[in-house]
Amino acid sequence: MPRTMPRTPVWKSIAETLSEEIARGHYKPGDKLPTEAELSARFGVNRHTVRHALSDLGERGIVRSRRGAGVFVQSAPVDYPLGKRVRFHQNIRATGRLPNRRVLRLETRPCDATEASVLALSPGENVLIYEGLSLSGDTSVAHFISIFPITRLAGLDTHLTQTTSVTEGLKAVGIEDYVRVETRVSAERTTTTQALHLGLREGDPLLHTVSLNSTLDGIPVERGLTWFAGDRVTLTVTPD
Repeated sequence: MPRTMPRTPVWKSIAETLSEEIARGHYKPGDKLPTEAELSARFGVNRHTVRHALSDLGERGIVRSRRGAGVFVQSAPVDYPLGKRVRFHQNIRATGRLPNRRVLRLETRPCDATEASVLALSPGENVLIYEGLSLSGDTSVAHFISIFPITRLAGLDTHLTQTTSVTEGLKAVGIEDYVRVETRVSAERTTTTQALHLGLREGDPLLHTVSLNSTLDGIPVERGLTWFAGDRVTLTVTPD
């Protein structure tokens, strides 16, 4: 009797079909794939089979799942220079992508001891907290918290409700130029909240930076805390 060839599992056939379509550019980096329901209808299978195929693509680094948003074709990491003058919008535009920010919090409160020391403030002096997500196209690449000495930057809170650019906001209150004084980089794991914000799994790697920006004459204007998604950003140090 002729030998029967083993049958390819349906999920594997679906995964290979999608992989080939991605390779041919039918779905480009950053594109969202059809939903599980749409893929189930296309291939005539149940969602469990489609989920198995998508999981295989994810394990191979071809796609990634963003909780509550869907499955996306994996993008190449964004190069993010850490130089004397670092501007988020400028860095992202340099990659050919559209920069944006989603604001999570904008509030004023008394500074803590560390903020008072770093920003040269009196104990209990007010600071402006600007928290949000930095996006490259439709993809969240970082979670940030910026702390500003609002008593010397009057009106900044109003301007940050009208623009997503910190540079433009500072310019509107008289800071024409500012520079990075220092940046500390460390590795951390994604918390539950950050995983939700960034579409990651809890425990995924993050690159955490703590920076200080000041005016050209050395007056502190911003303490920045940023958590970059480790698989979406490559931090590069540029000599001054």
